[in-house]
Amino acid sequence: MRGFRSLTPIEDAVKILGKHISHRVEEVEEVGLISALGRVCGEDVYSPIDSPAYDRSAVDGYALIAEDTFGASSTNPIRLKVIGRAETGAIPSDLPIVSRGEAAEIMTGAPIPPGANAVIRVEHVRRMEGFIEVEDQVAPLQNVSRRGEDYRRGEIVLRKGWVIKPWHVGALASLGIGRLKVLRRIRVALLSTGEEVVELGSRLKPGQVYDSTKPMLMALLSSYGAAPIDLGLAPDDPEIIAEKISRGVEEADMVIVSGGTSVGERDLVPEAVSRAGRIVVHGLAIRPGKPIGFAISSGKPIFMLSGFPVAALVGFQALVVPAIERILGCAFDPPPRVRGKLTRRISSPPGIRTYVRVRIFKDEDGEVMIEPLRVTGSGVLSTLTRGNGLLIIPEDLEGYDEGSEVEVELLSPIFEGG
Repeated sequence: MRGFRSLTPIEDAVKILGKHISHRVEEVEEVGLISALGRVCGEDVYSPIDSPAYDRSAVDGYALIAEDTFGASSTNPIRLKVIGRAETGAIPSDLPIVSRGEAAEIMTGAPIPPGANAVIRVEHVRRMEGFIEVEDQVAPLQNVSRRGEDYRRGEIVLRKGWVIKPWHVGALASLGIGRLKVLRRIRVALLSTGEEVVELGSRLKPGQVYDSTKPMLMALLSSYGAAPIDLGLAPDDPEIIAEKISRGVEEADMVIVSGGTSVGERDLVPEAVSRAGRIVVHGLAIRPGKPIGFAISSGKPIFMLSGFPVAALVGFQALVVPAIERILGCAFDPPPRVRGKLTRRISSPPGIRTYVRVRIFKDEDGEVMIEPLRVTGSGVLSTLTRGNGLLIIPEDLEGYDEGSEVEVELLSPIFEGG
C-alpha cells in the first residue's frame, strides 16, 4: 500500500478549506416562526414596536408615588389610601389615577397607573382596611419595567447569519413577528462506495456489510439543518463514482463521499474525485481519519470521508461543519465540554491529533470520571453508543497519565454511577 506523502494538521486543513470555498447559499425563503428553529436568519430583523409597549410592574405589589415614601421607617410608617387595582391586560382608561397619599394594588406585568412612578412589593407593606402602611423607602422607577426596556422600535433583534434558537423565537413572538426570512437549507449530496456495502433492507451475503456510515452522516446533517441528498451506493468503479460525484456537484452545495479514501489499490475514490474536481488536501494528521481529504469543484467542497463510522464522525466535525458554516455564513455552537479525571493512561503518537472515545460518569463521591473505551477500531459504532464523549489529544502530547484532569467534548448526558 502506498503511503501519504504528507499529513496536513487539522487547523491548516480548515484554513485551506475556507480559502477555497467560494460557493454561498444566498436564496431565502419565508417560514413560520416555529419552523424557523435551527435555520439561519436570512436578513437583519428589526423590532416593529416598543417592547414592552408601556411601563409595567415587575412585581406584585402597590403602585405609588415614590416621593410619598421618603422618610418611611419602622418607627415612622407612611399610610397610603388604596384607591383601586391594576390588573394584567387592563386598558389605560380603566386604570385608577394615583395622587399623593394614594396607592393602587398592581399585578406583575400590569400597566403602571397614571400618576404612579414606582411599585413596592406586596410583602413589604402592612395591609389594613382600605390602606397600606409602608416602612421602606422606594426609589422612583423601582420595580418598574420601562416602555421599550426589552426592545425599542427599530432596534435590531436578529442579525443575518444567526442560527435561530428557541429564545429567538420567543423574542420575535413577543414583538408580534410570526414569519421570518431564512436561508434555504444547504443541500448536501452523499455517496457510499464499496462492493461490500449494501443498503438497508437488503439480505446480507457473506462478506457484505450494511451501510451505516451514510445514514449516520445524513442524521448529522439533518441536526445541522441541512437537506441531505442520497446518491446511493457506487461500486468500485472510478467512472461511476466520478459520474455520481459530478451529479452531486450540480444538485447540491457540497458532496460527501464515504469509503475508499485511503491509498490502497482498491481505494478508488481519490482517483474518481480528481476527475470531478481538484484535490486540495488528502491525508490529515488525525487519528482516526488519516485518509480524509477534500477537493473543490465550482467553488463547492467534495469531502472524502472514511467508510468507518467513527472516523467519518471525526471528519464530519473537523471539516464538514466548518464548510457548512462557510457556505451559510453562520456559526454553530461548539459542543459542550466537561473536565474530569482519567481512569487509565492513554497514549497518542507524536504529531498526530487523536480523538479518543470515552465514557463520562460520576463516581460515588460525585467526581466526574473519564474512562477511555478500549476498543480501537474506527468502525466500531458501539464505542459511540456506549460512550458519551470525545477526548482530543493534541499533536504536541503523547498522551495522558492515569489520574490526569482532562477536558472532553460531551456528546450525550453524563452517566450517574460507574
